[in-house]
Amino acid sequence: MIRRAFTLGLGTSLLASHASADNHVVTPSQTEGPFYPTEFPADSDNDLVQVRGASARAMGTVLHLQGRVFTIGGALAPGRTTVEIWQCDSQGLYDHPRQSMRESRDTAFQGYGRVVTDNDGRYSFRTLKPTAYPGRTPHIHVKVAAVDGRRLTTQFYVEGEPRNTDDFVWRSAVSGDPNRRAMIEMRLEPADRLEPGAFTTVMDIVLPSFVGPKA
Repeated sequence: MIRRAFTLGLGTSLLASHASADNHVVTPSQTEGPFYPTEFPADSDNDLVQVRGASARAMGTVLHLQGRVFTIGGALAPGRTTVEIWQCDSQGLYDHPRQSMRESRDTAFQGYGRVVTDNDGRYSFRTLKPTAYPGRTPHIHVKVAAVDGRRLTTQFYVEGEPRNTDDFVWRSAVSGDPNRRAMIEMRLEPADRLEPGAFTTVMDIVLPSFVGPKA
C-alpha cells in the first residue's frame, strides 16, 4: 500500500492513505467549474495565503495540502508534473470576472497556485481550509498535467463535512464507491507545530491510464 509522505518544514511525517494506487483506483475526474482563472495572478506560487509583496495574510484557516502524483498501478508520474489548485476565499468569493461581488473578495488571498512535482513526485501548497458557498460544499479545485500527456481535473473535499452528500458534484464523483470517495476527501490533521490553528492533509493523486498528445 502506498503511504502518503510529506515534508512540513520541521520534519517529515508519514500517514497511511485512504486508498492507494495499487488498488487501481484513479482519482475521479470532476468538472473544472466556471471559475478557472481567465488570467493568472502575478504571484502564482504554491503559497496562496501570502501574496508576494503584501503585508496582510489571507483571512481564514491555513491548510497545508501535500501529496504525490502516481499513475494507475503505483508508479510515480513520469517526469515533473504540474499541479494547479484554485478556490474561493474565506467569504466564498473567487477572483474571477463571473464572480458576483468580486470587489469584496479578500485580496490578500492568492486564489490560485501551481507547482511542479519534485523528483519523488511530491507537491505541496499552503492554502486555506475550503469554505462553502451557496450551492456547493467546501472544495478545492485541482488540475494535473504530466509530461507524457496524462491530464486530470478534479476537486478535493473535507472528510466528514455534512454538506458533501448534498453536493451534486461530490455525488457524481463518488458514485456510491467508498474507494472513489477516499481519493477525493481530505482528512484534516492539526498542524500547530507549523503555525497555530493550521491543518495539514496528504492527498495522493492517481492519474488515468490514457495518454494523449503532449501539450
